[in-house]
Amino acid sequence: MRLIALFIALMLGATSVAAQDGRLVTLSTSNDGRGWEAVGRLDIAGKGFCTAALIRDDLILTAAHCVYDRDGRPIEAGRFSFGAGLREGRAEAYRNVRRVVAHPNYRFGVGTTGEEVARDLALLELDQPIRTTRIFPYPIAATPRAGDQVGVVSYARGREGAPSLQEICDVLGRQNGVVVMTCDVNFGASGSPVFRVRNGVAEIVSVVSAMTNLDGTAVSLGASLDQPLSELLAYYDMGAQSILPRAIMPGQRGDTGAKFIRP
Repeated sequence: MRLIALFIALMLGATSVAAQDGRLVTLSTSNDGRGWEAVGRLDIAGKGFCTAALIRDDLILTAAHCVYDRDGRPIEAGRFSFGAGLREGRAEAYRNVRRVVAHPNYRFGVGTTGEEVARDLALLELDQPIRTTRIFPYPIAATPRAGDQVGVVSYARGREGAPSLQEICDVLGRQNGVVVMTCDVNFGASGSPVFRVRNGVAEIVSVVSAMTNLDGTAVSLGASLDQPLSELLAYYDMGAQSILPRAIMPGQRGDTGAKFIRP
């Protein structure tokens, strides 16, 4: 955790952060939400919710810490449900979850270290594919570099009824698989897809893992998707039943699955 805080301090010292990187806009109508229907709220019975995004017609991507209970126990697949494009109580598609696979080297509860954030990825297999004319899986792209502008679509505490879009936030830097950004996130935004739009196509470049506030500047941390996601997909494609690495020690988590870091 200290290494992350030091890295953030160095990035903030070396990078001019705009006072307004982009306000959060609630996607409250079908017009507003067009193109973002494959982002959904991942409800977790008895825990709260996270955010997830469709990357195959039967597979969603989220943060690994979302798939563990507060006591460090893995959450069984039957407790999850995914509402794609959920808005004011209605979703474009609802699905239950049949299988949960976290990154094989992720360890819940070891503290928010760079190693934990870099592998904070999980895949959830839906009980039925989502195939509609409005919902399409997002492609995955290379990890963004310092200075890139990205966006994030998330659900969060206080705005859980509809997704919110922050169209522009800055990438401050990356180190050892951790992407540091100015995206505005809160409890429930864990697992949110971070997008870069190229040639009119939204590509996922990171997944929100944690958040902190340093010297009055909101900072979010995300996992790189290059090697860690390839490893996770290979693990998933082994075809086994739900695979969750053993938790080390229960960590303290918020009621909706997101994590705060104290600098």
